Amino acid sequence: MGRVVHFEIHVDDMERAKKFYGEVFGWTFEDWSSYAGMPYFGAVTGDADTMGINGALMQRRGASPQPGQPVNGFACTMGVGDYDATEAKIVALGGQIALPKYALPGMAWQGYCIDTEGNIIGLHQPDTNAK
Repeated sequence: MGRVVHFEIHVDDMERAKKFYGEVFGWTFEDWSSYAGMPYFGAVTGDADTMGINGALMQRRGASPQPGQPVNGFACTMGVGDYDATEAKIVALGGQIALPKYALPGMAWQGYCIDTEGNIIGLHQPDTNAK
């Protein structure tokens, strides 16, 4: 099976992206640049005993996504405990709302934002009362 085991987020400004993801989601970073041969920071996204995967921020090697451009890669969705508080942090740290919060009835709240680097990220807050 081809299970996802790692992700990479392409960034223009490494320090800005580390601050954004660190403050919004509580991620920590490890410098793997010497291993990768380019600016590359491993992203620890949570405890090893909880569901999820780790990934990395890597230096973008081409043009940034343009506003209104269709997604041309994977959109990662982050599980959050408080959708509204997370969205407020994203906006306060320079991100934008791409698709406002909506209900997945009986399951969760879902929506999409744009990070400081122009990438689309999803937010997902489980809630059986969502409607």
